[in-house]
Amino acid sequence: MLRTTSAIRCGFMLGASLAAACASAQNYPTRPVRVIAPFTAGSAIDTLARVIGQKLADSWGQQMIIDNRVGANGIIGTEAAAKSPADGYTLYFGNVSTLAVNPHLYSKLSYNPVKDFAPVSLTASIPLVLVVHPSLPVKSVKELIALAKARPGQLNYASGGVGSAQHLPMEMLRVAAGIDLVHVPYKGLGPAYSDVLGGQVPMMFSGISNVVPYRNSGRLRVLAIGSLKRSPALPDVPTVAESGVPGYIFEAWSGYLVPAATPKDVIVKIHAEIDRALALTDVQQKLSALGFDLVGGTPQEFAALIKTDLARFGKLVKDASIRAE
Repeated sequence: MLRTTSAIRCGFMLGASLAAACASAQNYPTRPVRVIAPFTAGSAIDTLARVIGQKLADSWGQQMIIDNRVGANGIIGTEAAAKSPADGYTLYFGNVSTLAVNPHLYSKLSYNPVKDFAPVSLTASIPLVLVVHPSLPVKSVKELIALAKARPGQLNYASGGVGSAQHLPMEMLRVAAGIDLVHVPYKGLGPAYSDVLGGQVPMMFSGISNVVPYRNSGRLRVLAIGSLKRSPALPDVPTVAESGVPGYIFEAWSGYLVPAATPKDVIVKIHAEIDRALALTDVQQKLSALGFDLVGGTPQEFAALIKTDLARFGKLVKDASIRAE
C-alpha cells in the first residue's frame, strides 16, 4: 500500500511538473531575458545581437539585456553562459571562434560547445575581406603571394588575438599558398585595426562593415573576400578562391544558443521569434548594409554547422601549428 501511494504521488508530481513546463513555455517570457555576448559593445557582432534583440523585445514586451562579457578570447562570457540556469532567460550569442576554434586552442577549456549548449538559431555569416595598407605594393592576392614568397618571414599581419576571426583566415591563406607570414596579435580588434590604418602593420582580414569607408577614402586597399561568393556590398571585389587559391573559403558566423538543459518547447519558441525577426525588411536592410549575410535555419542545422566547423578548424589549428598565448 505504501509503495502504491508513493507511486501515485510521484506520478502526480511528474504530471504537475510537465504541466508547469508547458505553461511556462506557453507564457514565455514573463520577465527580462539576458543575452550574454562575449564581444565588445559597439563591435559588428554586438550590433547584430542588439538589432535582433530589439525585435524580440518588441514582440515579447520584455526587455532584452545585452550582457557584454569580454575577455580571454571569449571564454569568460561563454563559460558564464554555459553555467547559467537552463530556463530560457539566459541566451548566449556565440560565434565561430568561441564555439569551433577555442576547443582546439585550449587543452583545459571550461566549457564544451556541443555538450553544454543547445543551438537555437544561426543568425548571420560575416564576410571577411583581405585588406592592405596602400603602402604595400600589391593590388591582388596573386601579387601578395608573390611578394610574400620573395620576402619570406618579412610581412606582418594583424589580428584581434590568437584564434580570432582575423587570425584564422590569414593562417588558412598562409597554409594554402605556402607562404611565410608573421602574426601580430593584439588585445582586440580596435588596436589591430588602428595599426593597419596607420601602416605600422601592412595587412589583415576584417569585416566588410569596417572596411567600406576606408576603402572609399583610399586609406585601405581591398584585395579579396574570403567567402564562397562575392558580396553585394563590394561586388567588384573577387573571392580569394577566384584570386588564385582554389577551394579557399572562410566565413565567420554567429548565432543564438541556450544552456543544454533548456526545455525544447522554449527553444522552439525562441527560434521561431528569431526567424521572424530575421525576415523583417528593416532588419534585413540594416544588417545587409553592415555587410552581414542573414542565414536563419533550424536548430539542427546550426548544430550540424558547429560540429562540421569543429572538425574543419581543428585540422587548420593543427596544420598551422596555432597555439594559444
